[in-house]
Amino acid sequence: MGKMNAEVRRAYLAGFVDGDGCIMATIERHSEKRFGFRVRVEVKITQKDSRLLKNLAREFNMGNVSCNRRDTERVTYDWIIRDKEDARTILEYIRPYSRLKQEQICIALKILEKVIATKKDLLRNARLADSLSWFNVRSKNRRKNFAAMIKAFISPND
Repeated sequence: MGKMNAEVRRAYLAGFVDGDGCIMATIERHSEKRFGFRVRVEVKITQKDSRLLKNLAREFNMGNVSCNRRDTERVTYDWIIRDKEDARTILEYIRPYSRLKQEQICIALKILEKVIATKKDLLRNARLADSLSWFNVRSKNRRKNFAAMIKAFISPND
């Protein structure tokens, strides 16, 4: 019975991410990083009611639930997981059960697994982040070309 509950729990969360979630990657300027940038993977689920999201955040002991006020009538809540290890854990946890976001999970895990030792590594991760952004319909108008952004800041002589 315990194994069955664990399987159901994983499948439930995978379905929830498939339906109401998104998996994103961004490149952020970060002065403490060797090349001045860091790659951040984010897993987010949005709902109109915060109770389920708060329960999930508490149950998995990761991420935060925040309120989005688009206007006075449209309030939504996000469970956002940004910590690198937590994102990796949750993505590996749901990967076998996801039906719609398999490719996104694989790209995000590649980003999380890559150690940024060279500028080429950073550019590879930026290209992966760019490819991941194409899956997120809501960000089409806000999409950034991370690889081009990084190239602009990295001298070809470095």
